[in-house]
Amino acid sequence: MTLPSVAPVIRACNLTKTYGDFTAVDGIDFDVAAGESFGLLGPNGAGKSTTMRMIGGTLQRSGGDLTVMGLDPETHGPEVRAHLGVIPQQDNLDEELRVGENIVIYGRYFGLPYSYLKPRAEELLDFAQLTDRKNKKVSELSGGMKRRLTIARSLINEPRMLLLDEPTTGLDPQARHILWDRLFRLKEEGVTLIVTTHFMDEAEQLCDRLIVIDRGAIMAEGSPRELIRAYASREVAELRFGAGRSEQIIDQVAGIGERIEVLPDRILIYADSGDDVLEAVSARGLSPTTSLVRRSSLEDVFLRLTGRSLID
Repeated sequence: MTLPSVAPVIRACNLTKTYGDFTAVDGIDFDVAAGESFGLLGPNGAGKSTTMRMIGGTLQRSGGDLTVMGLDPETHGPEVRAHLGVIPQQDNLDEELRVGENIVIYGRYFGLPYSYLKPRAEELLDFAQLTDRKNKKVSELSGGMKRRLTIARSLINEPRMLLLDEPTTGLDPQARHILWDRLFRLKEEGVTLIVTTHFMDEAEQLCDRLIVIDRGAIMAEGSPRELIRAYASREVAELRFGAGRSEQIIDQVAGIGERIEVLPDRILIYADSGDDVLEAVSARGLSPTTSLVRRSSLEDVFLRLTGRSLID
């Protein structure tokens, strides 16, 4: 079947998924444009992976409408998946096959001929910086190498869209940055990226636009910069006055900055200028044991929208 050329490439309207009395995805709406890097940001259990599975056509929705590249993934699953690359949370590489074989054999599931697969596999190994590991066993690869191989394998069918579910979980900083570079290159080639993550720096690095999901519902939507502007301030001053003293100090810093947040170990004061906050605090005769001025980040937005409590 020829896929119709439409924009957006993903459209969800009142998308819902329930399991008995539990609502995993609660009537969410979003669009994704072709070539966009779109993020689903949220804590564990927020509904991100469930949404990804519905997009990939491996999980039926309970309600609402969903189209992927103009097609319903439930009724046209094979046609949709032929144009998707999927990177799951956990690497599912075949440990019995060598690195290069993992790519070639995977390509056979798409019915691709060896005459295409062999040169394509070489291209992908080079893209993933794994050419020198071609004949190695998968068990000999580091975590970052396995992740890059998983991405290389997902590209064998030249997908128009890549679904990445927590792509850098468990990787060290160097491996994460290498992986981000590979994903940037794919985006430059016009591949649409759909990314779920709970890493704030990853969302800021990779996503043109994102939705913040909590308990299955969308809390906010926009670019990282738009969300920071809407839900945080330009800068944050972090003040520590000693263990257990934050609650005693709160009345003395009232009225400083745009918003104050009291944590057990420190006080956060959101303002346009963190240095002005420090001057105001000093003018009131207060001397924090440590102070830090930083730019507001997506993490500030995330914690404001979803809270600081752990969700099991």
